[in-house]
Amino acid sequence: MLFGALEAGGTKMVMAIGNENGEILDRVSIPTETPDITVPRIIDYFKGKNIEALGIGSFGPVDLDRQSETYGYITSTPKLAWANYDILGNIKKELQIPIGFDTDVNAAALGEATWGSIKGLSSGIYITIGTGVGVGVYMDGRLLHGMLHPEAGHVLLSKHPEDDFEGVCPYHPNCMEALASGPSLEKRWNKKAYDLADNNKVWELEAYYIAQGLVNYILTLSPHRIVLGGGVMHQKQLFPLIRSQVVKLLNGYVKTKQIENIDEYIVPPSLNDNQGIMGCIQLAKMELQEQ
Repeated sequence: MLFGALEAGGTKMVMAIGNENGEILDRVSIPTETPDITVPRIIDYFKGKNIEALGIGSFGPVDLDRQSETYGYITSTPKLAWANYDILGNIKKELQIPIGFDTDVNAAALGEATWGSIKGLSSGIYITIGTGVGVGVYMDGRLLHGMLHPEAGHVLLSKHPEDDFEGVCPYHPNCMEALASGPSLEKRWNKKAYDLADNNKVWELEAYYIAQGLVNYILTLSPHRIVLGGGVMHQKQLFPLIRSQVVKLLNGYVKTKQIENIDEYIVPPSLNDNQGIMGCIQLAKMELQEQ
């Protein structure tokens, strides 16, 4: 059985064909331009591929309320060409197959829950730290939705006493995205992250902010595992610094076997950066089963 997967990012669109076991059989990537340019290319790729269903994990915010008139829309994105755009409806109209729809980070969390580090656990979160900060939440065996969907990349943090950086988020000067994303690293230090690899001060400050976000999630969501992905987390020296800061900030308040074994609790992705696409395959499978 074949399924389509679309990881719809603000910079690029990754399209793939996979099977029910999560195996990726074909994949292409195109730049994210305007909907008039990009969506026809997406449709052309999937047409004629004999897929049973499609899963879309999209940048957002998006409307995930199936009762809403704007279900399947990308809503208040700063990418103005895509604001209030019916990505689900326009693709479904052409392909005429079941389509599962969620955020890109929720799809990645689902990939890890189905085939990766969260498999077998009742809860876990996937966090991407790159161009932005996004958080996908898998809770009690399903993806978490509510009034909207988790926007936990914008949790508010306490500034380091020696940090006078103004942040890069246009909405919040001291949220996680403002202080710990890839663009914040570049703007604060005037260099790309890979050019800062040997600067210990950079990564100690980065870990300070990421750990604050993780402690917020631990205390509110109580996940059984935390997976940290995205371009910034390719700096592997961050993991021990973050784990140490999390323990320090919790200050003994949370006493669980997970915190005691924190190296196995806060982990990198386990699916070779395919967690998003594999999660979209699972979204497609779930939608087909639902219908």
